[in-house]
Amino acid sequence: MFAGLQGWHLLILLAVILLLFGAAKLPALAKSVGQSARVFKGEIKAMKEDDANTATSIQAEPPVAKDSGADPETPPRA
Repeated sequence: MFAGLQGWHLLILLAVILLLFGAAKLPALAKSVGQSARVFKGEIKAMKEDDANTATSIQAEPPVAKDSGADPETPPRA
């Protein structure tokens, strides 16, 4: 998709960004993008850990027997 981009394409892109946002706002913009990426990365990591914990807890639990409706204390009738 971006295989045809050359160095001068990037310079033009940077010039347009500079004109749109202004030189004073670029550091704040870069900082907010970095913070957003850090939060996103942390959330993805937390989701992966959550999935791993869920998978191990499901495997570790013993299977639950179906309830037959009978009282487990009383012996079955013959």
